[in-house]
Amino acid sequence: MLDKKVVVITTGGTIAMRYDESTDGLVPAISGEELMDAVHGLKDICTVEVIEFSNIPSPHVTPKLMKELGDKVDEIALDKSVSGIVITHGTDTIEESAYFLDLYIKTEKPVVFTASMRSASEQGSDGARNIFSAVKVALSNSAISKGVMVVLNDFIHSAEDVIKTHTANVDTFQSPNWGAIGYVDFDKVIFKRNIVNRLKIDTDKIEESIYLIKSFTGMSSDIFDFLISKRVAGVVVEGFGRGNLPPLIVDGIKRMIDANIIVVLVSRVIEGRVLDVYSYVGAVKPMKEIGVILGGELTSQKARLKLMLLMGRYRTKKEIEKYFD
Repeated sequence: MLDKKVVVITTGGTIAMRYDESTDGLVPAISGEELMDAVHGLKDICTVEVIEFSNIPSPHVTPKLMKELGDKVDEIALDKSVSGIVITHGTDTIEESAYFLDLYIKTEKPVVFTASMRSASEQGSDGARNIFSAVKVALSNSAISKGVMVVLNDFIHSAEDVIKTHTANVDTFQSPNWGAIGYVDFDKVIFKRNIVNRLKIDTDKIEESIYLIKSFTGMSSDIFDFLISKRVAGVVVEGFGRGNLPPLIVDGIKRMIDANIIVVLVSRVIEGRVLDVYSYVGAVKPMKEIGVILGGELTSQKARLKLMLLMGRYRTKKEIEKYFD
């Protein structure tokens, strides 16, 4: 496969950090070339080109930066010599950046995010292995048109499904509803399923004024009145169970909808869909009837990014809700 080329875009994260004595903590310190040099055998399987996009902790990533990264990916993918693209990223927000690109980019070439839970300064650092596995996926013809993927711990996850489930464990990335789409074995890359009904949002801008609110017991409407006063464009609300909400916030959500603010409802539960099966005050059925959009299986952070992209192109509930569950 030495006739194939993979472009590795480095953005930062733990995978590019080392322990710093002066701050007594991990800081960005490793260049893209240093990252690749640490991956034993990488240059034996393909040609690797490294592009340093940034070197920042992933909590510093913004949707604007995600869009710039997506534009860079599409630009690189136009090169016919490029078989696939790997993006190294911090684990804290990798699921968001990967999902944003999954919705946004145009290329069908393999685009694979990877990261590490342990820095280069720690015993058992997982960065080099994850990069090697991600490059193998990017080289696989079977990975074409699979959408953006996240590869860690040898598992291949779709960007739509994957979430970080543990603050420190190397097996932190899981796809709770449907499981991984494949895995990387010693001799080959194996895919077990495809993602159906993949969505692409054709827009060249995003609506950044989208907020995310988590419901809690006894919650009042104060925060919603504040968001109305800020004239935000949209709000994703994370409800309980099937998406049901505390009764005291119902009037606040009604006022948001009356103010033409798009409201998307998701669940704080990690598996299952939001659905209108209950009809008491605050339940999903009456919320849907007043104009709340149901977010399906999406996590709140992914629903927010999806709404940002959709509102970059559309402005009305009728146009937007058909792209949600």
